[in-house]
Amino acid sequence: MKILVTGGAGFIGSAVIRHIINNTQDSVVNVDKLTYAGNLESLIDIENSERYTFEQVDICDRAELDRVFAEHQPDAVMHLAAESHVDRSIDGPAAFIETNIVGTYTILEATRAYWNQLDETRKSAFRFHHISTDEVYGDLEGTDDLFTETTSYEPSSPYSASKASSDHLVRAWLRTYGLPTIVTNCSNNYGPYHFPEKLIPLIILNALDGKALPVYGDGMQIRDWLYVEDHASALYTVVTKGEIGETYNIGGHNEKANIEVVKTICSLLEELVPNKPQGVTEYQSLITYVTDRPGHDVRYAIDASKIARELGWKPAETFESGIRKTVEWYLANQKWWSRVLDGSYNRERLGN
Repeated sequence: MKILVTGGAGFIGSAVIRHIINNTQDSVVNVDKLTYAGNLESLIDIENSERYTFEQVDICDRAELDRVFAEHQPDAVMHLAAESHVDRSIDGPAAFIETNIVGTYTILEATRAYWNQLDETRKSAFRFHHISTDEVYGDLEGTDDLFTETTSYEPSSPYSASKASSDHLVRAWLRTYGLPTIVTNCSNNYGPYHFPEKLIPLIILNALDGKALPVYGDGMQIRDWLYVEDHASALYTVVTKGEIGETYNIGGHNEKANIEVVKTICSLLEELVPNKPQGVTEYQSLITYVTDRPGHDVRYAIDASKIARELGWKPAETFESGIRKTVEWYLANQKWWSRVLDGSYNRERLGN
């Protein structure tokens, strides 16, 4: 099978591509605009595979998408390309509307035109898999509920509203045009190659530098944490085994408060890097509480029982095993994150 992956140079997209190349016989066409969060060095281990091709294309560019489809003739699309950072969406929502809504519309239309001219065998086997977020469901504050596939949408931020809109477009293209679509909504990802503005890599790198570890509000915001390589295997399971028209929630069964995550990282660094920066007695002393973000959702938690029951997928990593692997990866891969930080990014606290 040949799979077209949009946003394949991003954090989750690159994990998906590494998973496909390393664990299957399928081929991948990586379509990525290479914005600030796109990094081809995340694919350096597989870039020379004869089953891998890269196309630097903006998903809002219909003519280029048409060319890519005609040239590569994919059997499936995995659509991950998106602006994905809540704080950036608050400061500049326009890019989120353009990429996440207009871009999704454009890739849907390019896919539909391509799909319509396939022969019946290839047409019936084709899949358009849209990768989304649990943030479309809103906030679970004050309840013990979990997000299920039938939870109503109540997005809180420009980011989650733009992703909710893209989810609705994908489902409408199935209902109206018959395009064979599948949607997945995932919880917070973490792991190797995570862009350093996000909570976990930011805390690791700031601690190593003896800098403040910024925590929003009281740090009691709860997230379900999903190791990115587990997510990649789940997404491949869905695109190959999932039912057309279905939604699958993907979670790690790891609800943790942000402050708990930060303290866990500090404890791991005490063990793995006991020689601290000058003037630092313990890593936890660097924790600094900062003003909360506007409209910050208090709790997300996913019920991932459907994908386990129907497709047989479960996460391989606990939070404890995954966070240790993540810290160890950052300690062993300074070259990667140093080159990321050499750019315009100044390691600001930009959400989780």
